[in-house]
Amino acid sequence: MIRHAACATLFAAALAIAAPLPTLAADASTKARVIFQVSDADPAKWNLALNNAKNVQTDLGAANTEVEIVAYGPGIGMLKADATVANRIIDAMAQGVKVVACENTMTNQKIKRDDMIDKISYVKAGVVELMQKQREGWAYIRP
Repeated sequence: MIRHAACATLFAAALAIAAPLPTLAADASTKARVIFQVSDADPAKWNLALNNAKNVQTDLGAANTEVEIVAYGPGIGMLKADATVANRIIDAMAQGVKVVACENTMTNQKIKRDDMIDKISYVKAGVVELMQKQREGWAYIRP
């Protein structure tokens, strides 16, 4: 009896491993969705995130993707209107990339919405935004 139970357990484990993994676009009507985290005050990291976002849109087609970049912590400063990467962020938004600022970070750093790039979006907590998107099946990238 013990042998049969052990065999059944091994068989179930083998089936679980052999089960096909879901594909990025399992349904043709579903867009590929990716969220990027930028929490560093480093223009090079922002440029990398923006390049990655552009590459996703280029490779999969902008109409086939939802791309979001969420900034919090030290990375929030790059969303200020006078940031060195502000023009690139504005260009990315014009191409359909959603750029999101963490209001908790803004409060802690005493940053006002008037200081920020026009037309960015806001969430209460950047980390929670990442968690929610991942729960909804979004791919998560931290450049």
